[in-house]
Amino acid sequence: MRAAKGDKLVQHGRVVGQHDQVTEVVEVMGENGNPPYRVRFDDGHEAIMSPGPDCQVRHGDTQHQ
Repeated sequence: MRAAKGDKLVQHGRVVGQHDQVTEVVEVMGENGNPPYRVRFDDGHEAIMSPGPDCQVRHGDTQHQ
């Protein structure tokens, strides 16, 4: 998994009825776009994440197509 600043990190719900959680990558802390990432949630708080297999990256350059 590789991401860049501005990409969206989508963590899919693991339980029926649980919604996906979308965060914005504000800093890539690993080398060559690899985790960990500093992400910002919709409510403004930030956290450091190393995404698992239930996550996907939506790259900023493909969101506007």
